[in-house]
Amino acid sequence: MTFSRGTIVYGDDPFKGEDASRPWVVINTSEMPFYGDQYVVLTLTTKTWYDERLQITEADLVDGALPEQSSILPWAVASLDPDHIDRKLGQLDESTVNEAVVELVSYLGINSPR
Repeated sequence: MTFSRGTIVYGDDPFKGEDASRPWVVINTSEMPFYGDQYVVLTLTTKTWYDERLQITEADLVDGALPEQSSILPWAVASLDPDHIDRKLGQLDESTVNEAVVELVSYLGINSPR
């Protein structure tokens, strides 16, 4: 299965060890090299103490659902192999994904319109 930009997936967490999994949101476009063989993703969390998190509301979900109230951590980026993705949880609207990507890019020192 190929996952498009904005797809919320549940898969391995390479930062927490072999048996850890979490939700992620795919942020790359189909123009990325190796699209379908590798995905650039941002971490989703249920933790609320991160002031810079981007809270996901029901209105942000085009399809599917999250088991708990979640937020995007725009600084927590990873690359996932499709074999490390267990399932699709839903789909975020484009504006929510764009907001997260703009925030990520700002952390990398590139000025982009907000």
